[in-house]
Amino acid sequence: MAAVLAPARVPPTNAPLRAVARQTFSRVAGAPLIGGNTVDLLIDGRANFDAWLAAIRAARSSILLENYIFDDDALAREFREALGERAAAGVHVRVIRDWFGCIGSSADHFWSTLRAAGGEVRTYNPFSLASPFGWVTRDHRKLLVVDADVGFVSGICVSGRWLGDPARGVPPWRDTGVAVRGPAVHALAVAFADNWATLGDGLPHDLPVLTDAPPPVGPVDVRVVAKLPSTTGLYRLDQLIAALAQRSLWLTDAYFVGVAPYVQALAAAARDGVDVRLLVPGTSDIPAVGALSRAGYRPLLEAGVRVYEWNGSMLHAKTAVADGRWARVGSSNLNIVSWMENCEIDVAIEDEAFAGRMQAQFEEDLRNATEIVLHARRRAAHGRARSPQGAGTGRSAAGALRLANTVGAAITDRRVLGAAEGGILLGGALLLLGSAAVALWFPRLLAWPLAVLALWSAISLIIRYVALARRAKAAASSHHAS
Repeated sequence: MAAVLAPARVPPTNAPLRAVARQTFSRVAGAPLIGGNTVDLLIDGRANFDAWLAAIRAARSSILLENYIFDDDALAREFREALGERAAAGVHVRVIRDWFGCIGSSADHFWSTLRAAGGEVRTYNPFSLASPFGWVTRDHRKLLVVDADVGFVSGICVSGRWLGDPARGVPPWRDTGVAVRGPAVHALAVAFADNWATLGDGLPHDLPVLTDAPPPVGPVDVRVVAKLPSTTGLYRLDQLIAALAQRSLWLTDAYFVGVAPYVQALAAAARDGVDVRLLVPGTSDIPAVGALSRAGYRPLLEAGVRVYEWNGSMLHAKTAVADGRWARVGSSNLNIVSWMENCEIDVAIEDEAFAGRMQAQFEEDLRNATEIVLHARRRAAHGRARSPQGAGTGRSAAGALRLANTVGAAITDRRVLGAAEGGILLGGALLLLGSAAVALWFPRLLAWPLAVLALWSAISLIIRYVALARRAKAAASSHHAS
């Protein structure tokens, strides 16, 4: 197992085992190991934004920017101006924004000046009458690739809220990013290009960052785990790391909603003597998700997992470090929405020096965190530090899934429920009682929305059928003509 997390430490006689381990990781994550890179750790918004803007202003051939939220504030306008200046100079500037993430933050016309300068902006998965539930899938990536020189991956959106509010004494949000240089930059650009092509015409094939991988510049091995909807490479990778960690597994996550298989994997590792630690926000910008996270503490604590809550402003980082040898940084949270539904991007780094920096940062973060402990009377105690409300993400869907999973398990009696799930059962019971009361006393309040939803869904299916039929007919005509 050490061969997986630290291939360089494996004795020469174990070279075949090392090869198998690397192949296993590549298959599980859907991402090959790319050598020859450097990876710099960037802590919090200011360090990331400064590095991003410096790279953008020095761009010579291309800028590929993909982010979940762009706020119409001073910071985002600074980015827009920098992008527009480079586009006007002939640099190939392409931006992907998420429709749902930008609701209430910025409108499409925010980008009119960039488009006028020659840049192109596309919106991921905008609301469509032909797909009533299509908006559930989001582009949650935070990715910037500049030329073939550098790629940035993080959990940070283009919003001044990450900088805090000094006038009100609000500290910056805690978040983590990386700057990658070397051959892995090509893989980051390909990940952008693949998503860009789903929204229209693809990027030019002769774009320098797509034609050839940059030369090696350092000793760091990297995997670029670029997740698209309905792919599960990152989920399988997180499960594998939990299974293979031998000494330590330290996790930081903004919206942890543990699904049963992953909670069981963490609990099994802790019972086996692995030092498993989980750092989450003390007060979430999405309170419902924070409550759901706490509902899942007990099985972890009982297994020996150490859980901490951040006492500062919003903790938004998504990172992992295992055995001081392997680390992950990116946009993915430890919940089913990130693992299954969203477009996400993470980098997994197999390098002891970088993992050491990640461990040191985790230990530094714990200085500003409260550990959750089990007590005789009150099983879970947690701090009550306050933090401001801010822009969130679509992880409330993960809460609904957890509610459905718990209530469904209780109704079908398919598994033993933990004591911490009692609150979820009560909430589910009250919700069902309320629905039953509405159905009995005001049936039309339920009948009309259901009828509209059924009609809308039927029309969307007919539209899709017509589109598929036309596509098939066009393909058949093309085949006969050739």
